Amino acid sequence: MDASEILIEVTGWAAAVLILGAYVLLSLGKLAARGQLYQWLNVIGASGFIVNSGYNGALPSAVLNVVWAAIGLFTLWSIRRAGQAARATAP
Repeated sequence: MDASEILIEVTGWAAAVLILGAYVLLSLGKLAARGQLYQWLNVIGASGFIVNSGYNGALPSAVLNVVWAAIGLFTLWSIRRAGQAARATAP
């Protein structure tokens, strides 16, 4: 295994830790589903899975994680917009 393959494997394992960690913290009530940290953990984790599964030719997993990351990014965008709207209407 060369250095690039090791990096791809480490990326995949780090992605798994991020997504599982986010889920555990959500399940324990330590994170909110619409919280920025939870969403960023999912986006970064999904990105790592895209790299790992794409490299390994697991296209269904890669596509699933593209959608997973897109959902997280959309949620982050909607959180930001809601915050901006709240600040705009605050007295």
